[in-house]
Amino acid sequence: MDLLSDHLVRARATGAVFARTVAEPPWGLRLGGSIQLSVHTVVRGRGYLWLDTPGSTVELIPGSVTLVRGGENHYIGHEPGAACLEPEEFRARHAHTGPADNPRATVFLCGAYRFSGDVGAGLLDALPQVMTLSSADDDPLREVITMLSRELVRTEPAQQLVLDRLLDLLLVLAIRSEFRRSATAPRWYKAAADPRLGVGLQAMHENVAHPWTVPELAELSGLSRAAFARVFRESLGQAPMQYLTELRMTLARDHLRADDLTLAQIADTVGYSSPFAFAAAFRRHHGEPPGTWRQRERATASTRLLTTHPGP
Repeated sequence: MDLLSDHLVRARATGAVFARTVAEPPWGLRLGGSIQLSVHTVVRGRGYLWLDTPGSTVELIPGSVTLVRGGENHYIGHEPGAACLEPEEFRARHAHTGPADNPRATVFLCGAYRFSGDVGAGLLDALPQVMTLSSADDDPLREVITMLSRELVRTEPAQQLVLDRLLDLLLVLAIRSEFRRSATAPRWYKAAADPRLGVGLQAMHENVAHPWTVPELAELSGLSRAAFARVFRESLGQAPMQYLTELRMTLARDHLRADDLTLAQIADTVGYSSPFAFAAAFRRHHGEPPGTWRQRERATASTRLLTTHPGP
């Protein structure tokens, strides 16, 4: 498994189509910044997307896909600055609009993605706030957009399943395309393509629990110990063992946050000989024991859930 696949799998991205809409002008939709990653594509007609930031407007046209990272609210409308409704009110207002009712109507799809833990957050942080990809940029992307457009103009059995899979493909192709062409792609992504580092990085990610040493990684990479350590630091900004510790701590936090594994099980999973060794390393890294960190994180998550979804 390559490093991008490893990050996507560990991030446990889940897709959900929350709006497939036909809207006649005037129309506008407000989407909150709590959505971690939104995907928008117009099937017919056109629209505009903008943030609260001046000069952020982009045009949405068939054949292109726009991704918006969470943090800021964003808006979609028939024209820039159009009055925008909340999703429930928007759906109610446009629920009975049919594609053939008005040739000026816009048909568009909005998808939302959720990412788990710090691996997912790291992927999102590497993306620009708004990213628009044209089907002309990438042949596989063009094919997926074409399939998505065709699927949206008719109702077929298992359509939701097909849309979910197409959105998964769209997300992977979009991230891959952005990282390939971006000067600000994550350091690990660029380093993975370096033949001097790729094998060593791959080995660490595939077996994070192995007691790796710099000489062992250097031998895998076909370099001397000193050359491997130097190239690694130049490319990733930290020493190999520091990178490995950061990786282990990132995965440990995700396990503590999301799983019911014991501390002994997490220690074994991320490469520590005992729960005591893991707890000592975690305390050095975070300033508190892993058990205390887990309790605080879960209490915060429960509070957030109650605030977002109050009981009857």
